[in-house]
Parts: sequence; structure tokens; C-alpha cells
Amino acid sequence: MAEENLRFDGRVAVVTGAGAGLGRAYALLLGSRGASVVVNDLGGSRSGDGKSSNVADQVVQEIKSKGGKAVADYNSVIDGEKIIQTALENFGRIDIVVNNAGILRDKSFARISDSDWNLVHDVHLKGAFKTTQAAWPHLRQQKYGRVIFTASNSGLYGNFGQANYSAAKLGLVGLNNTLAIEGRSSNINCNVIVPTAASRLTEDILPPDLYKELKPELIAPVVVWLCHESCQENGSVIESAAGWASKYALVRSPGKVFRKSITDNASPESVRAAWPEITDVTKRFEHLGSIEEATGSLLTHIESLKSPPGSSTNEVEDSYTFSNRDCILYSLGIGVSVQNLSNLRFLYENHPEFSMFPTQAIIPGQMALMSSSLITSAIPGKQFDLSQVLHGEQYLEVYERLPTTGTIKNVCKVIDVLDKGRHAVIIAGVDSYNEDGVKLCYGEMSTFIVNGGGFGGKRTSSKAIEAQDPPSRKPDSSVEAKTSIDQAALYRLSGDTNPLHIDPDFAAIGGFDKPILHGLSTLGTAVRCVLIQFANNNPELFKSVKARFAKPTIPGETLRTDMWREGNRIHFETTAIESNKKVISGAFVDLHKVDAAAAAEQPKSSPASTAQLKSDVVFATMIDRLNAKPELTKKINGVFLYKITSGGQEVGRWTTDLKKGKIYRGDPEKGTKVDTTLQIEDADMLEMATGKLNPQAAFMKGKLKIQGNIMLSQKLKDLLAAESKM
Repeated sequence: MAEENLRFDGRVAVVTGAGAGLGRAYALLLGSRGASVVVNDLGGSRSGDGKSSNVADQVVQEIKSKGGKAVADYNSVIDGEKIIQTALENFGRIDIVVNNAGILRDKSFARISDSDWNLVHDVHLKGAFKTTQAAWPHLRQQKYGRVIFTASNSGLYGNFGQANYSAAKLGLVGLNNTLAIEGRSSNINCNVIVPTAASRLTEDILPPDLYKELKPELIAPVVVWLCHESCQENGSVIESAAGWASKYALVRSPGKVFRKSITDNASPESVRAAWPEITDVTKRFEHLGSIEEATGSLLTHIESLKSPPGSSTNEVEDSYTFSNRDCILYSLGIGVSVQNLSNLRFLYENHPEFSMFPTQAIIPGQMALMSSSLITSAIPGKQFDLSQVLHGEQYLEVYERLPTTGTIKNVCKVIDVLDKGRHAVIIAGVDSYNEDGVKLCYGEMSTFIVNGGGFGGKRTSSKAIEAQDPPSRKPDSSVEAKTSIDQAALYRLSGDTNPLHIDPDFAAIGGFDKPILHGLSTLGTAVRCVLIQFANNNPELFKSVKARFAKPTIPGETLRTDMWREGNRIHFETTAIESNKKVISGAFVDLHKVDAAAAAEQPKSSPASTAQLKSDVVFATMIDRLNAKPELTKKINGVFLYKITSGGQEVGRWTTDLKKGKIYRGDPEKGTKVDTTLQIEDADMLEMATGKLNPQAAFMKGKLKIQGNIMLSQKLKDLLAAESKM
């Protein structure tokens, strides 16, 4: 069923500067969709000189020739009331105002005259103000209106020689912000368009090739959508060019208090010391939706000064000391096993690459939060205990290599408190530092407070790092990992000793048939599946993780983690197979890069603890070679299934699909016909690839078994090492 066209029948629109370029495109599109259009254009040059009625008349004729309704208006936008009067006299009402008129008087700042400044501001800023103000009482009376202001990248970023123009254009953003607030109760939506289009203002500014691609007709649909009654966007700044659009947001860093208490004075030196944190928006930032939020945030910082550091109810500091033993205990508590030899880096302190498993970095902050009153005192007038606190969501971002022994300092603070009606959500952030004061990581924990709501707070937060649903397609990979019946008993040794995870009676009080697994143990289990699958089990490739805890896991259940790769972001969801309940949702891991060999698809039955095979290195090399020489796909043009054995037992499968140019772990995709099946021992595959085992000799001795098109398999030599001859 085709989508219904957006119509403007019965609506009246004023478009200023509509004689050419963007304004003309807006007017024509609105007219073609049933709107009655006032085509306003003074008919002057781009510098504002001269006057002519021809351009507006031509656009009116174009609209009428296609069955539309339009009337010309030749007034200056400074006389905005006259433009609106034209609409009222001809069509009896006004619904839409598109402020598009503009001129340029570009000069370097030192050379701008009062006339250059005033003329630009009159047309862009004052003209939009006067025209919109004239329409405003009519829009309010009818409880409906749509207003568009036109800003520019020069206003948002600045541009040499355009100080007058830039100031006016950013002024329009401020005007829009206030009108969006004042008009909200009357159903008047006000938005800003930031266009980049070929027009008389840009014809000798943009490169010719780019100028030809930036058609005003590709921006007009965005503006017309913003003008439609079904569009509820309000107070937004939308950039558009060449059939692309994006929304801007004003953000700021979390900031830093640079005095120790309310009685201390500030100094330039204290500001200098705090400056890196004051100005850092690369790791985290706040998106504030209103002046009330900005003021409230400022008051929170001021309130934090009334108590000495560490005793404020909004911030606590704590230290966490750990050793190699703690790292090993944690890894065992998330199911890391020596069955996979690459896991020794997490389990053996003398391993040359001995490492903390990345998600263990959550624990120091969690312990600091749980041992303080930060969470339980976060809601004014509400008292509750930890039995009411549930772990809702978790974020972790690692900045530096994590130590395996030492002391970590944690600075914890409440970021936001949300009132969900009956319940509440408290979002707390933790900055963790090593003994030299270097920030190691940032953790963010959302806790769900049962029966903690109803205090009149806001329902949503712009400060939290959001969970994200996976792409709407089948998973790129799925890995199963069976938890141990003793996993909760083991994981609690890492610090979370809540009886809910060990004591059957206490679990029953909480409404559970038996003790449940810690959510962070479930998360660690899922993340190790992701690392094995897409990072070759290398913790150095881990950057960050975000997850929502949906349901509890029972120790002993098998967890299936479904994964979707989008660049270096791996979306994932985890399901307990026995209960078919999703236990982790909206989750993702960001990697610094994806390991090509690990990114190949595994069969669904493949356990996360399967030992890495020697032949995996061969297939990783084949993947790299295929990426470097994509022409091999057409040259070989066949589908090959490798069955890898060890001691006569099959231990892995790889598909080399050289019709689609893909090499991946597991069986061929559904519907794919295999041309040749090859069976070989794991060690022999490596020997053959390195030239130590001749393929023909391997075949004659029965070490290499081939079914199907044997001759086609000889073409695979270009994918293997040069010494081998298949």
C-alpha cells in the first residue's frame, strides 16, 4: 500500500524571498500540495540593491499553471505586517511562515560599515522577526501555526568575511528557541533550517561541481515536512543538503567544580588545574533540553560545595585495592575457562599478556556506590534500602590499559534522578583513576528503585548513555555459553555478596524460586562471547559496553548471545535458552577495531570456550588475502566447505564462498550450493598452507579428502601461501 501524500489543502503559506533558489522551491512544492501561497520577493540583487516584481510574478504563474493558488507580494520583509496582510486579504488566513529572504554584504570584520551591518541584520533577523510577529496573533487565535527560520553554517561555525551575516544567522536560532517555547501551548511549532544549496547567494562561493549537486529541490521536502500539521518537531535546528538532513543539538561537557567548598575562593590557578575536565567533551557530554535543566544542573554543582569533598550526598570518593588473584577470580566468575588456550591471559598471572578482563573495571565503582549512601539518599524525602534497588543498566568505557594489581580511586556522583511514577531510576557515574591519577575508565550505572517514585521529578534524562536496539535483521553471529551451577557462588567472591545470589530463603523472599546469577556475571559472559567472536579474545581491542538487564539468569542455564556487527560496534542480546527469556537487551560493545579472523561467523552450536584451532590462522590469512585481492572472487568462482578435524573428530567448519566474496566460520548460508567439500586435520591444514605438506601428497595419503569438483579446488592456491600448491 503506497504512503498517503502529505497535503496542505486549506492551508495558507507565506514564503519570503520566494522569487528564486530555495524560496522558489519551497513555494512550488507547497503550491503543488494544495497550499495557497503568498510568493514574497522584493526582487533586489543579492546585496539588497534594486527592486523588481518579475521574479515573484513568474513563480506565481508557475504555481497557477499547475492548478495551484498563489499571489505575489513585493514588500520588504522589514514591512512584515504588509506581507501577512496580503495573505489575509487574498486567502483569509495564515498558517505557515517560511522566513527565507536574505542578502549578502561580505567584508572582513575591520571593513564592515554600519550600512553593511544594518542591511544584513534588517533582512535576515529583523525581517524574520517583523514578518513572524505580524502572523503571531493569528496563529495563536486559531491554535495552529508552523514557522521556519533560515540559519546558516556560517552562523553555527563562523566564516571569514561574514561577521554581519554570521551574527544575524545565529541570532535567528536564538529567536526560534524562544518562539518554540512561547508558541508550544498554541500548537505553533517553530524550527530552523540550515540549508546548503545552489542559489544566487552561493553561485560564486561554492565550487562549480558541488554547486551543480546542491539543488534547492532536494532541501524543499525537508522544509515542507516541517510545515505539515502532522509534524510535531519543535525548537529544532535541521541541516539539509543534497537529499540529506541532520538535527543539531547543543551539548556541554559535564564540567568540573574548581573550588573545594562554598567558603573557598576561586583563583585562575584552580581554573587552570581543572581546565582539561572543564573543556573535555570527547568522552562524555550533556545534552540539556531547556534553560531550566541548565539552571538546575548549575545549582547541583553549587550545592555540592556546601560539604567537604567525599561527604557530599551527591559525590563520594573511595579506593579499591586488588591483586592478580582478584583478576583471576573475576574471570572464573564469568565462565572464563582454560579449555580455550587464549583465555590463559585472564587466568594465569605469569602469562606474558596477563590482563584484567575488561568488564571487571565495573566492580570498583559498583563497590564504592553500594558501600555509600549516595544511592539511598539521592531522592529528597524518600527513604529506602538496598532490597529495593535493582541493577537496570550499565555502561563502561575504558580509556587506558587496566592494571592487574594495585589501587583504583573512584569518584562517584549522581548524574540524574528520574520519577517513573510508582518507581524511580537513579543514574550514577563513576570516574576511576590509577595511583598516578590517570583516568582509567568511566562507568555509569542505572539503578531501579522499587516504590521509589511519586516525588514529582522528571521522567526522562538527556544525560544518560542510551541502550540501543539491534538492527532489524537476523544476527550476524550467535554463540552459546553454558553457565556453571556454581557460577553465582564463585562470582560473589569478586565483591557482590548480596544473599539473593546464594541463599535460597533470601531468594524466595525476593520472589525467586532459587538464587539468581548476578547481572554483571551474565554481562561478563556475554562480553567474552563478543570478544572471542570479533576481537580474537584480545582485551586491548575493547573500548566500551552498554547493556540493559531485562531478566535474571539462573545459574546452570545456557546463554545464547546474538550479535550484529555495524562497523566497530557489535550490538548484542542475550537469551537464556532453557526459559527462552531475554536476559540482556539493547546492548552493544564498541571495539577499537574488529579482528578479521574472529569476525567470521560461527555455527550457533559453537561454544564460546572452544579452543582456537591452528587452522584458524590459515583462514584469517585467506580473509586478508581476499580483502586485498577481491578479483579472486571472480577468478575462482566457487563455493568450498572445509571440515576441520582433530584426532579424526570434526572440530570446526569454514565456508569459502568465492561467488559472493566471503569467507566465514560455519556452514554455507541457506540456499548456497557447495561445489567442493574438503576434509583435513587441523595441524595438516597449517602444514599445507605453510608449504610443509604437499596438497597432492596429502590427497594421495588420505590426509586431504575432497568431494565434488576436485579440479575447481586447484584454483584455491592463490588464497593460500605461495609455497602451497592445491
